[in-house]
Amino acid sequence: MIIDAKDMIAGRLATFVAKKALMGEEISIVNAEKAVITGNLKEIIQDYKKKRERGAALIGPYFPKTSERILKRMIRGMLPYKQPRGREALKRVKCYAGVPKEFEGKEKSYKEFNVSKTYANFVTISRISKELGAKQ
Repeated sequence: MIIDAKDMIAGRLATFVAKKALMGEEISIVNAEKAVITGNLKEIIQDYKKKRERGAALIGPYFPKTSERILKRMIRGMLPYKQPRGREALKRVKCYAGVPKEFEGKEKSYKEFNVSKTYANFVTISRISKELGAKQ
């Protein structure tokens, strides 16, 4: 299954992908940097900076900077990743920034969870990753 994350709410997308991965489906998410998180811009960025700075450099916890890894970390949070079935489910999920050549021209399924005009406050994952210091 190929999912285009453009203008999709990241949390709702992550729950859907986690359920499908636990059922045994292979899932590829393209345009991960264009997924959005709803809420106040300053609070969201401040929250992600706290997550990034938490812990020690050699001990962890480690929090990613890049947009595709931030989305995959959200999906991991909705899986029982410390158990074997959760680890296997996480291996079935692939996140990509942009659209790789292998997926160009293929049909992207599942167009639910789009940010509509009802959400006034939201920020894209690419904006968050730039604030965290990712090179894009």
